[in-house]
Amino acid sequence: MNGRAVGQLNGTHVHKLSGGYVGELHRDMVVDKHLGDCGNIGNPGNPSNAGNPGNPGNRGSVNYGYPDMFHKLLEA
Repeated sequence: MNGRAVGQLNGTHVHKLSGGYVGELHRDMVVDKHLGDCGNIGNPGNPSNAGNPGNPGNRGSVNYGYPDMFHKLLEA
C-alpha cells in the first residue's frame, strides 16, 4: 500500500502487471474461484506512481471458502 501498482483488473479478473491471470476479486480480496485460466491481457506499460494512500491498517484475512491469491501479484 505504498502507491505502487501491483496488478490490473478486467472486470473481476485480476492480472499481474505483466498480464498473467492471478484470480478473481471477491469482497476486496483476490481469490481462486477455480474458473480456469482467463488468459493474459498484456502489459499496460508503466502506470506510474499513484501516490501514497496512507496506511489503512491490517484488515486481516477472512475465509470466504476460496484460497487467497494476493501473494501471486507480488511474485516476479
